[in-house]
Amino acid sequence: MRNRVTYIAGKIGQLILSVFVMSLIVFFVSRLAPGNPLRAYYGEAIERMSREQLQNAEHRLGLDDSLITQYFRWLGNALHGDFGISYQYKQPAIDVIGQVWSNTAWLTGVSMVLIFVIGILTAVFCVRREGKLADRVMCRIGVAAGNVPEFFVALILILIFSVTLSWLPQSGSGTIGETGPADRLLHLILPVASIVISHFWYCGYLIRNRLSEETSKEYVLMCKVKGLSETAIIYKHCLRNIMPSIISIMAIFLPHLLGGAYVVEIVFSYPGLGKLGLESARYHDYNMLMLICLITGAAVITANILAQIANQCLSPEREEERGQML
Repeated sequence: MRNRVTYIAGKIGQLILSVFVMSLIVFFVSRLAPGNPLRAYYGEAIERMSREQLQNAEHRLGLDDSLITQYFRWLGNALHGDFGISYQYKQPAIDVIGQVWSNTAWLTGVSMVLIFVIGILTAVFCVRREGKLADRVMCRIGVAAGNVPEFFVALILILIFSVTLSWLPQSGSGTIGETGPADRLLHLILPVASIVISHFWYCGYLIRNRLSEETSKEYVLMCKVKGLSETAIIYKHCLRNIMPSIISIMAIFLPHLLGGAYVVEIVFSYPGLGKLGLESARYHDYNMLMLICLITGAAVITANILAQIANQCLSPEREEERGQML
């Protein structure tokens, strides 16, 4: 028990250190990039400002200090929950993100569930027909779908279902004046479909390989001797035994999913963290960009650490169960 607590504490320390290093990199890279953040705050009025007014504007925003001073001031404020003001929206960055983060959460959450359900079903389908025509055809289809970029899939879906057939909306997260879940779900269909089509085979292929290895082990033969059906063996035993591997695949997959979601948000003008991040980078909205990068990075790092902890906790149980079965 003590070793497990120490292990988890070490992972939490790793998370904190990783987020700190990431904040350093994002802070300095964003500020060294060419561009003027005052334009995001003052707009075209900056063209009419005198040199003295520009200096006063930089002083009010704290941009006239050295980068080291700016970073530690930002870090001190961030530790107290103050992530600065958005230059573009003229309000706290955390409040702006609070208005759109749920959209990204819905998009990524629904996409992840569908991808792993379809991925597991695809893996089972291929393993039960391994080496046969159906397996080879499914592999070809999966590889072809997995190599098509999200933005291209999104454009094709818009062309077919929005422009040609007029069945589904092509932008936004909801219709103006409509707040019901049905309308929100309608606006999610094409963005989610774009992500799922581009990514389901990535998970399906990894799970297929792991499941294929599992079905070749001795305990599977023992289950067949006992008269268990192939379906029962795969779903009740093999999938349960490779669950730590599936959790690891989910953690590895999260950066790919977030990257795909951010691209899809831009194509569909879907108000989420991806679209907001692009606008922040374009307008040099430093505080907003920092917060989005930290949220994204922390989510990815946390998912990987939780997967490692889950593997640590589940692996002994898996080995014990397998030993009892044999």
